[in-house]
Amino acid sequence: MSLSSSLYLLRLGKNIIVPSQYVVQIKGYAKADAGGMFGKGKKKLKLSQPLERKVLPVETDPEKLVKFVCGSNIMKEGQDIEIKPDSEYPDWLWDIHIGPPLKLEELDPDTKKYWRRVKKAAMRRTNLMAKLKPF
Repeated sequence: MSLSSSLYLLRLGKNIIVPSQYVVQIKGYAKADAGGMFGKGKKKLKLSQPLERKVLPVETDPEKLVKFVCGSNIMKEGQDIEIKPDSEYPDWLWDIHIGPPLKLEELDPDTKKYWRRVKKAAMRRTNLMAKLKPF
């Protein structure tokens, strides 16, 4: 559990029981203090200040959405990447499976992907059997 979540649990109230393992973890950390060496003459930092939310601009122009990959330019200057015609892209790009994962029966047994899935299923079955096994 992180420091912030531990502090959140401690701020909830006196009626909540907090396990000792979480209380002990935060005892050694330094207190957040923005007041300088002795805290004279400066305001102290509040721990519960809300974070500012940034509103990201969303492109709504349909012509620009069709012609450019919006958001691809990370520099301050320049423009987004222009979308090329389909003939400019390699043929294998259109054969990529983008739907839900294929079932084991639909995969070809001569591929690595098939055997990785078989191994993963066997490990799941072994772990489930070990969990159900009495002491």
